[in-house]
Amino acid sequence: MGPNSQRPKRRDGTLSSLNAAIDATNIAKDVMGMTPAKAAFGSVSVILTMIRVGILLVRPDILQADVYRIR
Repeated sequence: MGPNSQRPKRRDGTLSSLNAAIDATNIAKDVMGMTPAKAAFGSVSVILTMIRVGILLVRPDILQADVYRIR
């Protein structure tokens, strides 16, 4: 096994972690009663989503159908 064989597995793990973090911040945003906390969790969710999209853009071997399956 070469060093490149670990890359897709690591990226898939990263995408899974980002998806879990985005889901958790969205749940926290919905549960919070304070407006400033909702705004903070919403901002974090947007930033994490932008990071996830950036990872997908630098990975050209994913088909468009797979992008929707990852989320």
